[in-house]
Amino acid sequence: MAQETNQASGAASEETAIGSWKTSVTWAFRSTRVVTAEGLRPATLLVRSGRIEEVTSWEAVPTDAHLRDYGDLAILPGLVDTHVHINDPGRTHWEGFETATQAAAAGGVTTVVDMPLNSEPETITVAALEAKRGAAAGKAWVDWMAWGGVVGNHDQGGNEAEIAALIEAGVAGFKCFLVNSGIDGFTWVDEAQLRKALSVLVGTGLPLLAHAEVAAPIDWATGEINAGVLCSYDGRVDWRRYWTYLASRPDKAEMEAVSLLIRLAREFPTPLHIVHLSSAEALPMIRKARKAGLPLTVETCPQYLWFAAEDIPDGATECKCAPPIRDKANRDALWKGLIDGTIDMIATDHSPCPPEMKNREAGRFDDAWGGIASLGLALPIVWTGVTRRLKDRSRSLELLAKWLATEPARLAGLAGRKGALAAGYDADLVVMDPDAEWTVAEADLRFRHKVSPYRGAQLHGRVLETYLRGECIYWGRGEGGVRGVIDPKAHGRELRRTV
Repeated sequence: MAQETNQASGAASEETAIGSWKTSVTWAFRSTRVVTAEGLRPATLLVRSGRIEEVTSWEAVPTDAHLRDYGDLAILPGLVDTHVHINDPGRTHWEGFETATQAAAAGGVTTVVDMPLNSEPETITVAALEAKRGAAAGKAWVDWMAWGGVVGNHDQGGNEAEIAALIEAGVAGFKCFLVNSGIDGFTWVDEAQLRKALSVLVGTGLPLLAHAEVAAPIDWATGEINAGVLCSYDGRVDWRRYWTYLASRPDKAEMEAVSLLIRLAREFPTPLHIVHLSSAEALPMIRKARKAGLPLTVETCPQYLWFAAEDIPDGATECKCAPPIRDKANRDALWKGLIDGTIDMIATDHSPCPPEMKNREAGRFDDAWGGIASLGLALPIVWTGVTRRLKDRSRSLELLAKWLATEPARLAGLAGRKGALAAGYDADLVVMDPDAEWTVAEADLRFRHKVSPYRGAQLHGRVLETYLRGECIYWGRGEGGVRGVIDPKAHGRELRRTV
């Protein structure tokens, strides 16, 4: 369960007269293509006081309702992005609540769950969580939650003593790294520390999310590359080549990490979640674990479904992320894993940084920050990709809602509140033109720094309107070069998970 608080988000304590009027009437959102909890069909959503009161037939519009008829446009549940690095407080020159949540709103995302890094302090104590709440005050355009962090290994002490207090404080769950995170304040965890954390989490229902790579295969491969044994070109090492970076993060690093998590899932009856799965080689063992009934869920990201190693130019460090983008065959296998249900959901892993940290001038992948900025672009990216692979557009819309809304909401403990168009849910919805064709330009990127490999991507499907609890927070029907309008008021609230 989750409860909301207005205090952390800076929501106004008193509504204006027009705001009171809005909540006292019934609004009817109607389309021939509404992705309801039962599937795609013509329907009308009856909304009052920010909640969906009823999902009824297309014709059943009350005479006193204010009708918004969207014709054949698609209406989907507001998206839930469970993997976002807002980097606030402490690194707002990387991103920040204001720009991140506005980018989310423009992309149909109505709830984000913030990762415990790369903010400073990292969210590994209640004091750090309270600092984050202070940073979000008045700056959240969409609803938000926070993941807590689990850190520590045999060389550096852990924060297991903080886990219970973080649960009490309302985090959605916990995130850890099985390999160096790149942030000194967020240390990787070894198996002993994983066991300590899982022992505390058993019985709470809160998930432990893991960056599933281990260090040994990466360290070995990097050593071989620098020694000229792997990926040498005319006897020299070239870190400007993407294939060099790819060779330094082998599939084996993910395979060993996933194997460890599956082994622990057999011992600890508590949810485990694999973030940003990149290697399709892990899918068979994941299928086997799921068939055995283990409490394991998996996400992948738009970058692994859109890009392929063969197409990444030398020096294109905006494409660097960890785990890495792999080859075309791997990409196709990930799509198959999504469609057959082995992979549960898609999250962006929006991980921005200042442009200079991408080291674009030198173009060396070993010196560049690893992270891809994509918040607000997932819906058209995934829609374009899935419709290239499935002829059934109705099923494609249903899968879109499942991958980007329903399953992420379930992971964050928001089932029954977010992620579906059903009675009793928040009236979070996105209106999309599934037939619109467009090219991503700088003006379409609402996040702080406009460094993204998606610039120039030709996409299908465009967000026209985004509603948060029945309130229009983004209007994307701009004309004359206008790319869309964000509501000037921040309506977002913090949602706290309760156990």
